[in-house]
Amino acid sequence: MLVSALQTKLADSRIMKPAEVTASAEEIAIRFRRGGDKVIRVTISATLCLSTIFFVFTLGSYFHGHMKTYFASSEEQLYIPRIVNSCPPCLPPYCSNCTGSVSVLPPQQSVREWMAPRAAWHSMTDQELMWQASMVPQIQEYPFNRTPKVAFMFLTRGRLPLGPLWEKFFKRHEGLYSIYLHTSPEFNEEPPESSVFFGRRIPSKEVQWGRASMIDAERRLLANGLLDFSNERFVLLSEACIPLFNFTTVYSYLINSNQSFLGSFDDPRPMGRGRYRKQMWPIISLSDWRKGSQWFEIQRKVAVEVVSDQTYYNVFREHCGPPCYMDEHYVPTLVTKTLPSMNSNRCITWVDWSRGGSHPTLFRRRDVSEAFLDREVSSKHT
Repeated sequence: MLVSALQTKLADSRIMKPAEVTASAEEIAIRFRRGGDKVIRVTISATLCLSTIFFVFTLGSYFHGHMKTYFASSEEQLYIPRIVNSCPPCLPPYCSNCTGSVSVLPPQQSVREWMAPRAAWHSMTDQELMWQASMVPQIQEYPFNRTPKVAFMFLTRGRLPLGPLWEKFFKRHEGLYSIYLHTSPEFNEEPPESSVFFGRRIPSKEVQWGRASMIDAERRLLANGLLDFSNERFVLLSEACIPLFNFTTVYSYLINSNQSFLGSFDDPRPMGRGRYRKQMWPIISLSDWRKGSQWFEIQRKVAVEVVSDQTYYNVFREHCGPPCYMDEHYVPTLVTKTLPSMNSNRCITWVDWSRGGSHPTLFRRRDVSEAFLDREVSSKHT
């Protein structure tokens, strides 16, 4: 009886009324919805967190790459970029499709290549050229093995009729000289690629004899030569000049000298002091006034002084016109005013003024012989 009563009571406890079942189902549903909301909220929060982390990582990687590139190239960007021809090896004016536009050396180019431009042609204005050429390193030691060179600067109207002689003069001496040609702008004759003069023309402008444009051409030649930091000596020549000694003799004589070779003297005659203008005072006085040959040889420091000068150049440009010939007075007066101790006060280019007149003697084919050249060479040794 006790067992039967206990079983009946347990069975009754497992039986639930319909109302109780309904209430239980609703309670379960409510609990499920509450739990589902929590799951959804957790999922959304996790998604947002992962998206934010991914965005921050991507943005950081982007800036890291750009900053790394910037700092990696910053050292080389400290060097002033060299202006180079954008279409080598065809150099203007030797090819009509070359515009000679300006480009900047890529970072992988060395300082040595910037300090010794291969091409003579560029797109700089005269103002830009003079500014760049006037730069002087404050550290005396060069960051490369520097072999001093002699810059031969030819101021010519067109082709060089004595070019074959100069070819023999320069033969087998590569690396010891540089060549620069300033010609008439309309001259576009192309020398052979095998010639030492190929590709050595610089951007040129019209030159008038006895005018300031003559000095502009000389300064332009000097400035282009100064772009090559290996050029130590600068010789101004015309198409009528020829060498009387071999290259080794000329090179050794110039490189081992500590003075420039520039004629500079006080000429009391009307063709000397008579060309001085009172308007030049007080920047240039009569006692400063000098005269000399247009053809000179100067060292690098003097060349920098010539291309960087604005004070005396502007005075000459304004007040020295024919019969005052700027090419005979500007450089001698400038050097006397600024660097007199660096000048030997004589030139190494010989001309014959014995016949008088505004121009030196012109030697023609019949005048030049082996005996004549031997006599001139001997007289230069004595």
